[in-house]
Amino acid sequence: MFSIQFILRNWYRLLSKMQKQLKCFFFGGTILIAFFIICWDLRKERTFNLQMSSSLDLTHLKMRQEHRRRIIRELCSASSSLNFTEKLITFDQIPNKALDHLIVDDHHGVIYCFVPKVACTNWKRVMIVLSQNLKAPDGAPYLDPLDIPYKIIHNYTVHKTFNKLWRRFGHYSRPLMHHKLKNYTKFLFVRDPFVRLISAFWDKFVKPDEYFYSHYGSTMLQRYANISKPPDSAKEAFAAGIRLSFTHFIKYLLDPQTEEEKPFNEHWQQMYRLCHPCQIEYDFVGKLETLDDDTEHLLKILGLDNYIHFPPGYENRTAVDWEGEWFANISVADRRKLYNLYETDYKLFEYDKPETLLDE
Repeated sequence: MFSIQFILRNWYRLLSKMQKQLKCFFFGGTILIAFFIICWDLRKERTFNLQMSSSLDLTHLKMRQEHRRRIIRELCSASSSLNFTEKLITFDQIPNKALDHLIVDDHHGVIYCFVPKVACTNWKRVMIVLSQNLKAPDGAPYLDPLDIPYKIIHNYTVHKTFNKLWRRFGHYSRPLMHHKLKNYTKFLFVRDPFVRLISAFWDKFVKPDEYFYSHYGSTMLQRYANISKPPDSAKEAFAAGIRLSFTHFIKYLLDPQTEEEKPFNEHWQQMYRLCHPCQIEYDFVGKLETLDDDTEHLLKILGLDNYIHFPPGYENRTAVDWEGEWFANISVADRRKLYNLYETDYKLFEYDKPETLLDE
């Protein structure tokens, strides 16, 4: 039999060992709890900082929009120093044909004025998805803007425009237009005017485009390149090494005869003449130069940021830095005339006057 002394001694050793283990356990637990508390605090701080950053960004974007809209309102007022023909006309005085760039989505209460060469392909994709009017081959409406075939994006019949309202409802269409303008969210996107011209020339004349060659290019070659009988097609012209230059294009724009014969094509028509910002008070004015931020902001305003994924763009090959190269062969006198032609766009949409091009 074990003696009582032996039992007590072993019991004491066991208690001492358990005490040490409890101390270690308590110490380790304390460290673990402290670690979790620190991590939780850091997480809350990071979340708070992200929320604050998002809130500050949203505040900045709201201020930027209010500034852009205020500039337009001030310059469109009768007391402003900016004068142009369409400034003081009313909305009802705008010809119906000139309202063809206003695309309407009645499902979400949105009106988009598209400006060619200002991300309009992707915004038209978005408007098609929103309207749900166009069906995919499986019979269901398109849900992803990138699934829409490129060849139908710019098809006139796909989009519901103000001009189509007039064609359908005649003189009853104007009250309907006013109702939509009052109650729908209206937006447009704009771009540096000279850079937009460069982009238009690059897209329509540097590459062979049969439509633009036959309707515009051949005329430019006759008048400004001294080619009395240009080839019948862009393909033949390119094969013969006959190319339209940017200088020819600018001379065409500056020639008074051009608009006496027919209005400017939409790709080089002034932006204010396409979207009428003095007659339509837009709720949102986006710019190609801030496309990502503006698009994200607009989709949040529309409540569509979780529904629509705006298609990615491509690198802008006609940045402002390229202007000097493109205008190198354009006389300073013609540059100044061209600025006068697009001055209203520069001022309404607050683009810097290209001083370096105009003062050389």
